[in-house]
Amino acid sequence: MNEQIKDIGLRLRALREDMEITPEDMASKLEVDIDTYLGYESGEMDFSFSLIYNAAEILGVDVLDLISGSAPTLSMCCMVKKGKGYSVKRDEEYDYKHLAYTFRNKKAEPFLVTITPDNKPPVMHGHEGQEFNYVLSGKMMLYIGDISYELSKGDSVYFDASVPHAEVAIDKEAQFIAVVMK
Repeated sequence: MNEQIKDIGLRLRALREDMEITPEDMASKLEVDIDTYLGYESGEMDFSFSLIYNAAEILGVDVLDLISGSAPTLSMCCMVKKGKGYSVKRDEEYDYKHLAYTFRNKKAEPFLVTITPDNKPPVMHGHEGQEFNYVLSGKMMLYIGDISYELSKGDSVYFDASVPHAEVAIDKEAQFIAVVMK
């Protein structure tokens, strides 16, 4: 697993311990079995954005605090140059760039997400809140619950993020803006 995933696992464990939450309680709150949860903390398992988002909510921290380990500066405005943003590369298929990483107490988490096609079945995850996706380039399938939508450049979707969902690129790389509202 990459070093960024291991670092997130270490921060997750440290924050959980600071909050005096047992690993078993944290696993239960995240709706995963204890072995899976301990795999996240040890950095041996990759995180879905949903798991990071839900863990941050449980621990009372900003998503970026858990991802980056450094508290962003308090702002009244956050401007991000093209191609910048705090980068989180989860695995081969997903690359997230946080687009409001210096803004504290956000009501939404905006990301530029790049996905590449693969032959793996989609892994569905849910998290609290609502989500808006706007396709910038390429084509992708959005799987949500028992339904799916094919989305192309200019298409958008707004949905209840607690329903398990996944995005999968079709044929070539796809890029979209994802805004997660708390």
